[in-house]
Amino acid sequence: MRGWRPALAVVLLGLAPVAHGQAGDDLEPILAGLPAGARIGLIAIDETGAVIAARNADARMVPASTTKLFTTAAALALLPATDQPDTTGGASVSLEGRPDRPDVVLRGHGDARLSSTPDCAVDCLATLADAVAAHTHQVGAVIGDDRAMADERWPSGMSWDNMATPSGTAISALTLDDNIAVAAIDAAAAGTADSPARITPPAGLTISGTVRIGTGDQPALTRRTLPGSDAWRIDGVVPAGKTWRIPLALADPAARAAWVLRGMLVARGVTVRGSTLARHRDGAVPAEPPVLARLVPSPLRDDVALTLRQSQNLHAELLLRRLAASGTVADGITARMAALQAAGLPPGSVSLYDGSGMSTYNRVTPRALALLLRWGQAQPWGSDWIAGFPVAGQTGTLKARLKGTPLEGRLRAKTGTLLGTQALAGFLPTAAGHTLAFAVLVNDLPDGTSATPVVDALLLALAAQH
Repeated sequence: MRGWRPALAVVLLGLAPVAHGQAGDDLEPILAGLPAGARIGLIAIDETGAVIAARNADARMVPASTTKLFTTAAALALLPATDQPDTTGGASVSLEGRPDRPDVVLRGHGDARLSSTPDCAVDCLATLADAVAAHTHQVGAVIGDDRAMADERWPSGMSWDNMATPSGTAISALTLDDNIAVAAIDAAAAGTADSPARITPPAGLTISGTVRIGTGDQPALTRRTLPGSDAWRIDGVVPAGKTWRIPLALADPAARAAWVLRGMLVARGVTVRGSTLARHRDGAVPAEPPVLARLVPSPLRDDVALTLRQSQNLHAELLLRRLAASGTVADGITARMAALQAAGLPPGSVSLYDGSGMSTYNRVTPRALALLLRWGQAQPWGSDWIAGFPVAGQTGTLKARLKGTPLEGRLRAKTGTLLGTQALAGFLPTAAGHTLAFAVLVNDLPDGTSATPVVDALLLALAAQH
């Protein structure tokens, strides 16, 4: 398997254990600042594998989005030619059925970056619409087909109330615009206070409810939908004078993609005679017929970097499914663990049920994260992987942290946040010129509290002392 280095794994397995609870007396005053009731697990190891600091390093804890480190490392280790254009994941379009009025079938193959935005320059749905319009001026149905992957739209263990948020939108082999649709609430025209604003639903979704023009300067809206539904209700007030754009998570991305493609075809003068629908996997998947056109997205390493930098849940879930030819979550999980055994992960130290970290079932030890980091750093793809990590005070989910400190622009790490959980794992440069691989997981945070000040102070102290 590409990228394995067993010799390094043996060295890492030989890390000297640290007594349970040990962290170093100089760090205890910092750790004492954790909110009451919170649990912390941490470890920092140097380039030789020596443990510099640890506390509860072998405790199984909720990792949140540090889960993406396991998924992206496996993707870079397993998937072919991740530094070359993605020839297997791009969407395709084919014409099937009656020659005089063929159905248009839009197929997804797991690419996360397909776009319908007006300024799209790469990986554009418009390119496929152009291909259809150049070939025919009349079609039957427009079909979104996501059967390349199993119809498993949400991770096991993800909270149901996250399903209606942009961070919890459904996963599909046919993904468009990050599976977010935008509703328009028009309050641009002059109107009296309390008069209704016009709601324009995105293609493929339905919206009920009442939104009125208010006197404030910020919208006050409620958005509700049932899990698995693309019917929404929006109520509330918006200020006058502009059109407000409201992002909505999708329950059926393949159907939404078909609706958007239909609109593009009509705009290009193509008459659509049939319905708009989706095909999901239900049994064996037939061989794909010849395609009219197929997109070739940019290298997957670019998507890995985006996934880590923005903590993009949907993209991580698609990477997990792409690890196995079957396109199922179970087989992706099996392939991920098989690929990462070379990192020397101790038995029982990793239990992951998704690709993104949204599952509350996930459990990881800080030691397992540190071992993964050291192993990944040594792989041929390691520099690409680490280049995608957020940078303290500069990029991604660390952009606002550690600004004005010695770690600004130097620390690279992946964040993780769920209700009651905060995590950080990555590479910590020290004053003495070392680079420590570290992992800090905080669980059971009380409502309204944060571990960020304590974690940042801990990292600054470790960097200064070593």
